[in-house]
Amino acid sequence: MNENAPFKEVPHRGLITLSVMLATIMQVLDTTIANVALPSMTGDLGASRDTINWVLTSYIVAAAIMTPVTGWLSDRLGRKEVFLGSVVGFTVTSMACGVSWSLESMVAFRLMQGLFGAAIVPLSQTFLLDINPKERHGSAMAMWGAGIMVGPIIGPTLGGWLTESYNWRWVFFINLPVGIVAFLGCAAYLPSVAKRLRGFDFFGFAMLSLGVGALQLMLDRGGEVDWFSSIEIWIELGLAITGFWVFAVHIMTSANPFIEPRIFMDRNFATGLVFIFVVGIILLASLALLPPMLSRIFEYPVITTGLVMAPRGVGTMISMIIVGRLVRLVDPRKLVVAGLMLTAFSLYEMTGFTPQMDSWPIIFTGVIQGLGLGLVFVPLSTVAFATLEPRFRTDAASLFSLVRNIGSSIGISIVSVLLTRNIQVNHAELSAGMTPFNPNLIEASPLAAAGDPAALSKIDGLVNIQALMISYIDDFKLMMIITLCAIPLALLLRKPEAPPGAGAPAAAHMD
Repeated sequence: MNENAPFKEVPHRGLITLSVMLATIMQVLDTTIANVALPSMTGDLGASRDTINWVLTSYIVAAAIMTPVTGWLSDRLGRKEVFLGSVVGFTVTSMACGVSWSLESMVAFRLMQGLFGAAIVPLSQTFLLDINPKERHGSAMAMWGAGIMVGPIIGPTLGGWLTESYNWRWVFFINLPVGIVAFLGCAAYLPSVAKRLRGFDFFGFAMLSLGVGALQLMLDRGGEVDWFSSIEIWIELGLAITGFWVFAVHIMTSANPFIEPRIFMDRNFATGLVFIFVVGIILLASLALLPPMLSRIFEYPVITTGLVMAPRGVGTMISMIIVGRLVRLVDPRKLVVAGLMLTAFSLYEMTGFTPQMDSWPIIFTGVIQGLGLGLVFVPLSTVAFATLEPRFRTDAASLFSLVRNIGSSIGISIVSVLLTRNIQVNHAELSAGMTPFNPNLIEASPLAAAGDPAALSKIDGLVNIQALMISYIDDFKLMMIITLCAIPLALLLRKPEAPPGAGAPAAAHMD
């Protein structure tokens, strides 16, 4: 496949898509599927409640550091070869995680799992763009986006069911059959891409890795060590700023930079990075908030929580199917705005949640939010790459995935910090009026007003629930504001055109 040749039809496109998406869903699932299994792992691995979180942290940090190097590895070793190696390595290390005998072994295997899995998502996006002509890019991105967005939604449900029905080890063992089928399909049908000799900018990679790794550690550890009251967080913040700053200066001045700075000169791609950052915040931040809210306030078991949140994935799937066709007929910018408006509307409706409601408002807002995010994700993924030179696709896809993951980490950290702080503030404000002289308290609970310990404890429990609910509503309101603020960015996007110096066919060909 010549990089400057026009697009040529590839055989077995459907089988290639199926195989690539199996690998993608397997990798994306593992970002959330292990979360609900952590309490079960704690005793078996001899870990504490604090140290068990390294099972998640190690995977996230390793994947974040290795994602940007995907483009160089693909050019040097071959895109097909790197993808197959990633699938095999991810599957093998998943099995190793399943047989872990201690926390140290689990963290080591999760590190390796993150290293192998980092390339799967960006390469799957590149392959789907490559094997489809330009007019089918919207449909291809709809298929890819479905896997990316539905995976994190069904992950906790599937993980909870496997943990309760079998054992936490099956959270990792389930990857074996999926990995085998994905590998066989990709090995048989994936087209080979010519290798390209390309020097490795070790200094640029080291600085970017330092920035990304320190930022991810800071975001993941902040809640455990009380953020900036801890020296550790200040050190990690300093390392992150230093790494990103030196990296930015280096790629602008180096003769052979790790990432070609011309990628950022493409207006659609640069705007797409900002958009996907916002999508990352909204998608996983809301997913991080809802399960504990349903458990703490409504006392739903894990399986019920999964069933209540499942319609969100259905909404996303419906949206992907529709928008894959619409993106050829409607201005993608209008679809992005419509999607953001739907998402903002769902978050507005979520600010009306109460502890007394049934599951219908959660299901309704979940479906609307799924529809909205699907409307944003597909045209955004299509437009962001539409005006970019095809030779930059793999590096660009790596950055796209990296920025989405960083957005998710930042979003989760922000809503978690605000939730913790607001619970304390709201509890203090609500309980301030609970005095023996308050006529409302006397009328509602004479025993509590008289100082009965049991009645006071019951009142305090009700105050806790209300403070918690108000805090969740504050987070939903913040995400709604962020979503609305992102809408004007659509004005910076432009309709897809052929990249400068390339004809129309070259814009849609396979790398």
